[in-house]
Amino acid sequence: MSLISIIIIILVIGSIIGGIYLLKKSAQKFDLSAEQLALIKKRNEALDKAQQKED
Repeated sequence: MSLISIIIIILVIGSIIGGIYLLKKSAQKFDLSAEQLALIKKRNEALDKAQQKED
């Protein structure tokens, strides 16, 4: 392999690793209140019931 192809491979691998690191660093957890969690659970139960009726 030539020097140019080795440099290109290193740059590609570096940009992939850099992108993954940036995503990991910028990721945030959801801090949901108890009220929001209750609404989500209620909505999921309603969707499950609707899906069971379809089946």
